[in-house]
Amino acid sequence: MKKLIFAVAALIVMAGCSQNVALESANSNAEIHVLHAQDVDPKTPDEVIEILKEGNKNFVEKHSSNRDAIAQLIESAEDGQHPLAIVLSCIDSRVPVELIFDKGVGDLFVARVAGNIVNEDILGSMEYACEHSGSKVVVVLGHESCGAVHSACEYVQAGNMTQMLEKIYPAIDSCLKVHPDAHCSGFENDVVRKNVEIMVNRVRTESEILNHMEHEGHIKVVGAIFNLHTGAVEFI
Repeated sequence: MKKLIFAVAALIVMAGCSQNVALESANSNAEIHVLHAQDVDPKTPDEVIEILKEGNKNFVEKHSSNRDAIAQLIESAEDGQHPLAIVLSCIDSRVPVELIFDKGVGDLFVARVAGNIVNEDILGSMEYACEHSGSKVVVVLGHESCGAVHSACEYVQAGNMTQMLEKIYPAIDSCLKVHPDAHCSGFENDVVRKNVEIMVNRVRTESEILNHMEHEGHIKVVGAIFNLHTGAVEFI
């Protein structure tokens, strides 16, 4: 019986060692480099958009990069951050921004608010990302089946949500001109798209800094839609 116990214990230890070796082997192939100014400064906004598209393709095709997040975090803490872009996303838990663009620590600024709406604080964050830190693209990222859009279409009135949801009303009003029946199939996803278009326009019209940077070709402000069923991001 003792021999059997020792044999089982030995197998457990060996299995644990094998797992550790496998883990170390996997980590040895993990990407640890983070972006530096020399990586980002030469890139054009169009090149950064292509990088985001390629990253999303990797995500959809399940070819996402293997990254050592702790190592990247340590390196970025020592050398600072130089993200390629800032993404304004909804807070929806099913929209993991870095993952869907196959990006790691230090690659993206991410601002999140229900309905991916624009306000002064969001604009200030975008200005910081682009003017101060050198990001080349501003992405307003909406997604299908957005809960905030649904609540806005139902004209929900509740605490601080009321004023927040009112920022989506212009998109609803625009879509109602085309589809008078707010409960018709696809109406809310039409609002999602229109809301992204409106927020992109607000970024351009309400931020003199970003408007000037885009006019000079230093940045681009773009909209995009995330498909929950496929994982694909459509730039619009």
